[in-house]
Amino acid sequence: MKLNITSNSFSLKNGEREILSYNADKPLIYIGKGQEDVLMYRGNFKISDYLIERKPLVATLIKETAEGLEAEFGKYLKLNIVLEGDLCTLSFNKLDSSVNRFWIRMSSYKEEHVYGCGEQMSYFDLKGRHFPLWTSEPGVGRDKTTYITWKGDVDGMSGGDYYNTNFPQPTYVSSDKFYVHVQTTAYADFDFRNDEFNELQIWDVPEYIRIEAADSFVDLLEKETAFFGRQPELPDWVYNGLIIGAQGGNERSFGILDKSIEKGIKVAGLWCQDWCGKRVTSFGKRLQWDWHYHEEMYPNLPDKIKVLHEKGIKYLGYINPYLVKDGKLFEEGLKKDVFAKKSDGSVYLVDFGEFDCGVIDLTKPEAYEWFKDEVIKKYSIDIGIDGWMADFGEYLPTDDIILSSGKPAMIEHNHWPALWAKCNYDAVSESGKLGEVVYFMRAGGIGSQKYCTLLWAGDQSVDFTRHDGLCTVICAALSSGMSGCGLNHSDIGGYTSLYDNLRTKEVFLRWAEMAAFTPVMRTHEGNRPDTNFQFYDDEDCMNQLARLTEIYVAITPLLKELVKENSIKGTPVQRPIFMHYNTDPRCFTEQFEYLLGEDVLVAPVYEANVSDRKVFLPDDGFIHLWTGKEFSKGESLVEAKLGYTPVFYKKNSKYAELFESIRYNYGV
Repeated sequence: MKLNITSNSFSLKNGEREILSYNADKPLIYIGKGQEDVLMYRGNFKISDYLIERKPLVATLIKETAEGLEAEFGKYLKLNIVLEGDLCTLSFNKLDSSVNRFWIRMSSYKEEHVYGCGEQMSYFDLKGRHFPLWTSEPGVGRDKTTYITWKGDVDGMSGGDYYNTNFPQPTYVSSDKFYVHVQTTAYADFDFRNDEFNELQIWDVPEYIRIEAADSFVDLLEKETAFFGRQPELPDWVYNGLIIGAQGGNERSFGILDKSIEKGIKVAGLWCQDWCGKRVTSFGKRLQWDWHYHEEMYPNLPDKIKVLHEKGIKYLGYINPYLVKDGKLFEEGLKKDVFAKKSDGSVYLVDFGEFDCGVIDLTKPEAYEWFKDEVIKKYSIDIGIDGWMADFGEYLPTDDIILSSGKPAMIEHNHWPALWAKCNYDAVSESGKLGEVVYFMRAGGIGSQKYCTLLWAGDQSVDFTRHDGLCTVICAALSSGMSGCGLNHSDIGGYTSLYDNLRTKEVFLRWAEMAAFTPVMRTHEGNRPDTNFQFYDDEDCMNQLARLTEIYVAITPLLKELVKENSIKGTPVQRPIFMHYNTDPRCFTEQFEYLLGEDVLVAPVYEANVSDRKVFLPDDGFIHLWTGKEFSKGESLVEAKLGYTPVFYKKNSKYAELFESIRYNYGV
């Protein structure tokens, strides 16, 4: 990188590529004032802004320094740029305290591709759209042209849109091999709609902006994840097979487990999200948010877990950072004064859908320690639970809530997922269980990467829809990987079933055949298990699932190598094609295929009622896993009957013998 400086202008370039520039006729920074209006209903946010003022900043001083440059913009802002090789840092000093809106323009061009911004579900290449960055429920349907989304909006602001995400992050990666990270937890909107610049809007002056470049995407992600922190390796037991999601108490849950094992399904763990009890609401079957095992539904659970362990099977539960007001832990929390408050001093209660909960004030050291030690350790880890869904993290309200940190909720809201991730991480690490226990999260933000043992893609609809179905978890894995979180998985078959949208056997099996080529296989019964397809009710599906779990277990050597690489270098397990092939423009726009490491290309079937799939392959001699046929570079129509999602491996792969054995045992 190089800074070019004159008395009235400056620019930053990476080679010949201009990253940013300023002169009197080309403003770099705009500042202003605004008044936001934020409405939250059950984790869904309606956010609008009344813009009072916006003005371009004119430099009154530009001075070269030994490290870079200093610039002053009148009475509003000071800018300090430090350049160290391929790393450039822009630091800001706000001089006018009334300023609460900030825009900066990064140079761009029409052919640039942009990735990241946390975990995005609808679009991997962000160029051409804008992305508000605010952690929230992602929405049901997420497509304003559909009935489900319209109905969700009418019933409770829950329809969502293409940009809604549990895991937003103000970081993007350019196809020109550099990333731009804005250090802020304020509401932001990254706008990539202009051909000449990318405009980054933040509802605060950021602490700094970090720009770093590399010679390859692998090297770039190594640098990016060195900054954010990297996920630890998964426990070895994960690769033993499927994590079965079941609920309803000991008899039903353990019965489903036994039935699955009898049918030859390889099992790693049993996940009972209702280990804490259940609540039935209009949305479906929910949980009793009181994080200890339910003695009527799961009597003698610690002893049952010990029996599972003797069989080599793990047990997983569920927690989140809220406590229902009719639970015993809520009463204990009141005595310990662990909840966030309203301005009148009363406990702030959040409506989670026909039940109210207190918010654990994770910014209060005493509350953080209490939840970590007296809830996570005592009631989960100490009774032998091997993992859990560490849910939510997106619901921090912004109206009339007082936090121990003293910071406004508009600033703490996007910080909440990282605090929640760290609370789980500290509980596991302090118990000496890191590398043995795995918890999976849907919420994320700056810095949550190193505290998140496994990401999960959230609550997709139980269908093939373009913005909320199976295909969105492919995009989710690719975008989160570019944002520094390279271990991702999803609920096999989806989760959300509303407005007569029901899971089918086809959806489940298409999802399962893809999941066999991801880091973790895990099922979920969904929010309405009684009316949706379940694998354990269909003998043929169980037989097909058994085959897929055997394939997943067979590729353990490959998965372990990739997971380790992610922990050491930050190279994601599921990778965009351009990470290793970038000579063809198509490689930069493909979002429904992924590389599993360098050696395997997976092209999941994400549409209903099809038996073949158009697949794009780069030029490297790829062999079709199921038939052994070699395919040449370009687009090909590939057979894809149920259970045989298109998968290819490089013919010179060191795992070629492994893939050949899979073809021999499980091929067409």
